[in-house]
Amino acid sequence: MSHAFRLIVFDFDGTLVDSQRLILAGMKLSFAAHGLPVPAPELVRRVIGLRLDVAVARLLPDPGDTDRVERVAASYRDAFSQLHQQSEYQTPLFPGVADGLRELDTHDVCLGIATGKGRRGLMASLERHDIRKHFVTLQTTDGSPSKPHPDLLLRAMAVVGAEPAATVMIGDTTYDMEMAGNAKTAAIGVAWGYHGTAELQASGAVRVVERFADIPAALTSATEAQPCG
Repeated sequence: MSHAFRLIVFDFDGTLVDSQRLILAGMKLSFAAHGLPVPAPELVRRVIGLRLDVAVARLLPDPGDTDRVERVAASYRDAFSQLHQQSEYQTPLFPGVADGLRELDTHDVCLGIATGKGRRGLMASLERHDIRKHFVTLQTTDGSPSKPHPDLLLRAMAVVGAEPAATVMIGDTTYDMEMAGNAKTAAIGVAWGYHGTAELQASGAVRVVERFADIPAALTSATEAQPCG
């Protein structure tokens, strides 16, 4: 192992899988089902990574209408499940992910996931891509606060007994970087997701990689680059 991290935690949507098309279609159907203006794609991309109810609330004209938030969120879950069965809405792994996970999955390193997805959806996607075997901890927002609250990351650390200095979060959004900062861990951003490189750097990323194959080198150079505070 060429780095000092014991626990490497990944975001899921936008980091490991390309789910943008499916999420955009699900939001379009769920908002239209309630006679609401369909949010622009760029606005939907901004909330990917948040817990579903939090994401929906940010897209509604009245985010404080909790009843409407729950109804739209329920419609989204239904639409997501239906669309996921259609070939045009599959969620492929990003290039290099399958090989990269095999390289990172060594006997002295634990891999985990911290995602805004629900556990059911996460498990289905992991099994579909045959990558469940790489992860020792799977943290979802079923019963946990949304990112950037540190709960997901803290739970992952507790499962393997990893300290903040030995943990790194890898993700594509500012929510991932801020969650890492709140948990006092290092953070590495990926440039192929839903938030820009400059945003990731400004929100705490010690490195931003352009390819999944660049992650091992980024881990080596980021080992000593821990958040302040």
